[in-house]
Amino acid sequence: MILQRLVITFKTDEIVLHALYRTQDGTNPGMKARCKEVTEITRSGLTQALEALECGVQVLRTSRCEMREDIINTDAGKGD
Repeated sequence: MILQRLVITFKTDEIVLHALYRTQDGTNPGMKARCKEVTEITRSGLTQALEALECGVQVLRTSRCEMREDIINTDAGKGD
């Protein structure tokens, strides 16, 4: 499995994680197996994101409205 995108949505009483991933498996695993797989890949993605934030971020784009959305980029994964 390869994590493509991880979106975190903070709501008043919950946090929602949207994990988009690709898999090479030809079979469709049962619900327990799939839940375990997506939990592991999400945990790994969150860990990588936190490590990347420790290296600093660069703001790529900002919006100009009351509710703001900033898109940030990290140097994680780039060779030194």
